This record gives sequence, C-alpha cells and structure tokens, in this order.
Amino acid sequence: MITIEKEFEFQETYPLSRLGKREDLLFFDIETTGFSGVNSMVYLIGCVFFREDKARFIQWFADDRESEPQILEHFFTFLKNYNTLIHFNGDTFDIPFLLKRCHAFRLPCGFDKIKSIDLYKQVRPLKKLLGLESLKQKSIENFLKISREDACSGGQLIEVYEDYLRTGKECLLNLLLLHNEDDLKGMPKLLPILFYLDFPNQNFSLLHMEKATGETTRLILTLKGDGQSPLPVAISGAVPSYAFRAFQDRIELSIRLYEGTLKYFFSNPRDYYYLIYEDTAIHKSVGEYVDKDARIRATRETCYTKKTGVFLPQPKTLWTPEFKNTSKDKSGFFEFLPDCFKDQKTLNLYVREILSSMC
Repeated sequence: MITIEKEFEFQETYPLSRLGKREDLLFFDIETTGFSGVNSMVYLIGCVFFREDKARFIQWFADDRESEPQILEHFFTFLKNYNTLIHFNGDTFDIPFLLKRCHAFRLPCGFDKIKSIDLYKQVRPLKKLLGLESLKQKSIENFLKISREDACSGGQLIEVYEDYLRTGKECLLNLLLLHNEDDLKGMPKLLPILFYLDFPNQNFSLLHMEKATGETTRLILTLKGDGQSPLPVAISGAVPSYAFRAFQDRIELSIRLYEGTLKYFFSNPRDYYYLIYEDTAIHKSVGEYVDKDARIRATRETCYTKKTGVFLPQPKTLWTPEFKNTSKDKSGFFEFLPDCFKDQKTLNLYVREILSSMC
C-alpha cells in the first residue's frame, strides 16, 4: 500500500459553514476496477479534509491486489474523525461499493453515524435548468468553467491500473493518482453549484417594476438579492406565464398579465343560488327574494362572482381573493394593484414559488 498526503491551495467559493463545521467535513472519492462491488476491487481511496485551517488531501493506493484490505481499513479508521461525508454520486456507487468490499474481507465498516451529502443528488433536479449535457462531474466543472489537468475517465484508467500491476511503472502510478487528485480537488470547487439551490431562499428587494408590451403584456420585476448566494453563471428559463434571467444576486422576472374577467369561487356552494340571467352567485339569505325562475342551486362550477380588471398569476395562493377561470384550475390569479408588492415577505414568497414552479 502507498499513502500520499499533501497540502494544497484552497479557495472557499461556497460557505462551508452551510454544510457543517469545516473540521468535520470530509470529501472522498474512490477508483475501482469495475462497477460491481462483488467482482471488482477498489484500488484507490482519496479524501480532502481541513486541518489547522489548511486544506489537505490523502490517498491510499493499492500497489498490489493484496493491499485492498489495508486501504479499506485505513479509510474507515480515518473516517471516524469526521461526521459529514461529501461526495459525488457516492450514495449510489461509492458507499455501497465499499460496504460490499468490506463484507468480502469481513472487515468492520459503516456509514450509519455520518451525515452524507451527495452533490450528484443535489444537482440532478437542476440539469435542465442549467443546460447540462450530463450529470458527470466533468460536465458540472465545464459549466462552472473549472479546468483540470487530467483528461482520462475512471473507466479508461482500469486498463492503466492493470498495466501498473504488471510493470510497476511510475508514470502509470502518477496518472492514476492525478485523476483521483483532480477529482478530489475538483469536488470542493463544485460547491458553488449549490448556490442555484440557495438562490431562491434569499431576501429580495424590488428595484424596479414596469409593464412591457409585445405579443402579450407582461410585468417586469427587477430584484436584488442579499448577496449571500451569488450565481457564478447566468441562467434563464421560461414557461407561458413566467420567464426569468438571473446572475450574481440579481433576477429579472417577467410575468404575463391577464387583462379581462375572472371568477372568484365561493367555497360552500350549498349556501348559494346561481342567478341564471346575471351569471353570478349570491348567498341564499339574499337569493330567497329572487324569482324562483331566475335562480337555481349553485354548484361548485357556478358558485362564483366575476371581476374585470388586470391580474397576475400565482403558483400558490399568496394574495386573496384569488380568481380563476374554472373551479378546477390548480392555480389562480390575484388583482394587480400598484401596492401589491409592498410587503417584502409576500414578495419573496412569490419569487420562490415562481422559481420552484419553473425549476
């Protein structure tokens, strides 16, 4: 077994405190000779950790097939010093693989008492929004404009490892170590991708509001965040009712205005009559005085009153009264008034609901 430990230059591009105490964090990655934890071996385990405010990485390399149990023992002994494990797709591959290898050698192991943060799972819902070609680590590195020295994939290195076992050539060893080292150093650099999850949850302030006319009339809201979750790369998205563009701590929301007549549906149709000729519902206490030929019992679909004006869509009921086209509509509209966004708390909830509905 070969052990390599080095200090390296680390720039905090994402607040590590959002993941846990710096000294409790352990990034890890493994290299294997295949996908099966039963029929393949793990030949390299690497970790990034922080000690005395310095970033370091450590690698345990099996320089022969008999060394695999040793690197497993060293890793799990090292793991006991940490309570938060950060990885890329480790929940699906790395962790189950190591558990199977420990079982094969009857070695004690376990991840039960450690918090697991899988960056792959975090990023997966953002694939379409960010326009990622794939969810591989290199794809996310390309999106964030992170460069790396190593150009090989883990699969390509299986043959390199086999060649190393036969020849013992140092150049092959360096290639194997470099790939894992780049993956390890690259993993903390991936953390700014988490800003895209944090972004909607910050406190936004309304900077500007204006109407824009075109094929449809839209309301444009320009907002500024609190600066705690800046987006490293600009993103945009659009659906029929909403569109947005966001970069750093700014977001521009484009919201489709509805100008016309909508309905407010009462919640208890049994207490209402529907007035046939007036196309509206009134409470039975008043409807009793209306000619019986001009009224019928209200149903869920006819228990409404109408209003004409300018409205904005809302994915979730934040402003009331809420207006709809039919009672079956899952979301509705609120009346657009000059001061409707004066309450910053409701405005922030509105921004979050819009982004959540789109992403």
